[in-house]
Amino acid sequence: MAEIGIIVGSESDLPKLKGCFQTLDDFTVSYDVKVYSAHRTPHLVVEWIKQMENAGALVIIAAAGGAAHLPGVVASHTVLPVIGIPIETHVSGGLDSLLSIVQMPSGIPVATVTIGKAGATNAALLAVSILATVNPAYKEKLRNYRTIMQKTIIEKNEVLSKQGIYEYIKAVEAKK
Repeated sequence: MAEIGIIVGSESDLPKLKGCFQTLDDFTVSYDVKVYSAHRTPHLVVEWIKQMENAGALVIIAAAGGAAHLPGVVASHTVLPVIGIPIETHVSGGLDSLLSIVQMPSGIPVATVTIGKAGATNAALLAVSILATVNPAYKEKLRNYRTIMQKTIIEKNEVLSKQGIYEYIKAVEAKK
């Protein structure tokens, strides 16, 4: 059984969700991924949603760009929490996608994360947070994840203090 369903509007969106997949893998969360369009295959979207519900999924992540109707369409066919990921576009960098997803009418909510790589990772983390409400193991994994983030920042500040600002900036730029 997949705990999370992930649906994207186009196969070209899949590489943009690498952070989502990697985060879920790091947390050992099971997920199912499908590529279905809200406009070109609406009947398959609805069929898949019902399959996910029947299989016991607890959260759906839906990613789309441009008109970005997919997360809203998914939310209109399920009572499961839906997390929308706005995909970057050439038109406005993904602002169009963000606004399409976040402007849902009252009664059909879609939790919306930021555009881009951070959004893909945050969608996975939000989904794990939702799962943590029924699975204490995920709660502990999230605590550990945040502890590691904090330690990393503290370590970077220690290096900054030792190297000085100009050497630190050189090191950061060299990593790019």
